[in-house]
Amino acid sequence: MSPVLDTAFVPPGEREETIRHAVWESVVPVDIDHHLPADDLSVRIGLGTVGPIRICSARATAVTVERTQRLARRDEEPAVFLGLQMAGTSLVVQSGRQCLLRPGEFALYETATPYTLLFEEGVGHHFIRFPRSVLSLPERLLRDVAAVPLGSDNPLAGLAFTYFSGLADDEEMHRGPHAAAVEPSIELVRAVVTSQLGDSSLAREPLEATLSLRITRYMRAHLADPGLSAARIAAAHGVSVRHLYKVLARSGISLGDWIRSHRLAECRRELAGPNGRLRTIAAVGRSWGFVDATHFSKVFRQAYGVSPRAWRDQNHPRPSG
Repeated sequence: MSPVLDTAFVPPGEREETIRHAVWESVVPVDIDHHLPADDLSVRIGLGTVGPIRICSARATAVTVERTQRLARRDEEPAVFLGLQMAGTSLVVQSGRQCLLRPGEFALYETATPYTLLFEEGVGHHFIRFPRSVLSLPERLLRDVAAVPLGSDNPLAGLAFTYFSGLADDEEMHRGPHAAAVEPSIELVRAVVTSQLGDSSLAREPLEATLSLRITRYMRAHLADPGLSAARIAAAHGVSVRHLYKVLARSGISLGDWIRSHRLAECRRELAGPNGRLRTIAAVGRSWGFVDATHFSKVFRQAYGVSPRAWRDQNHPRPSG
């Protein structure tokens, strides 16, 4: 697992900001309240990725972590965390519930809803993050199981704890061909949730209930593909084009406008970025699906009131003389 942070190598005066930056960039934006002065803070974080799953292993001194309403509202792609308690205890609070986790137990919580994690005895924890869309679980199921201790009284949960703690510790699973074997872990989480709620029939609803989330995630992942189309998106999700448009309409999304606006935003970001002059305007447009340079320039100007070239020049003025 790749080390992200070890405060033993960070000056005390810089530790709080370094910790905040590492957590926001590598895990999720949260407010962090340390229970100790800066000189006594100790945090070690390792990060791994297995397919769509992000794994953060942390050991740290006492801390309270809060995902506020303000931060939750900013979530573009909702995620679900499995918090695995490896040592000591912690308290998880979400959706009007709170649970005490002991070693060998875990809890689920969502990033789209405020939550609080209290580690009074210090942190000994694996944080396993899934995009909510890949779990294909309806919001009401996740809400009903949030901040519920999972472990000793549910055999499937006990199996899941063993599996995910092993996954977090096994670096070979974080790279190469082994990463493809992660699909069973998604099914295991679904099984834990539905068995905990005592109604396996609930598992029949998830795919349709989260279809819009999965479609938008797919579109983001394939935004640069000039062949991205309604037919391709529908085929990837096993639905008709007509049903695709109905699902997106319920979420207030116009497919063509969504794709165009997100592609333009990426072009705008790239042209203004530090490498904005390394490629031609046309090449930047092509890399985000605009195969016709004239069309790209026209829709960019319509969207932002300035041509792509003028936008780049504003952010990267040519040296005079």
